[in-house]
Amino acid sequence: MERKRYYVYIMTNRYNTVLYTGVTNNLVRRVWAHKQGRGSKFTSKYRVVKLVYYEEAEDIRAAITREKQIKSGSRAKKIALIESINPTWQDLASDWFEA
Repeated sequence: MERKRYYVYIMTNRYNTVLYTGVTNNLVRRVWAHKQGRGSKFTSKYRVVKLVYYEEAEDIRAAITREKQIKSGSRAKKIALIESINPTWQDLASDWFEA
């Protein structure tokens, strides 16, 4: 039996001015929803469509704990986390979907 995967992710808008941290058990589906404007009201309002960071967690409790940890951190800490794996703030999901 395949184990369930959980992800903590950070998305931003086109100008990298808004940061949204979330948790999901299906990263591809969740990113697609954000890109279609069907994320939360916040992500729809601010057009948060670019995946700039994600990490996998062992289980849902660990994912939620990590999400809270990231959310409680300063903007500077979030930026440092993003830039630790994605220094140019590229959309990590840019090639996940057909044009």
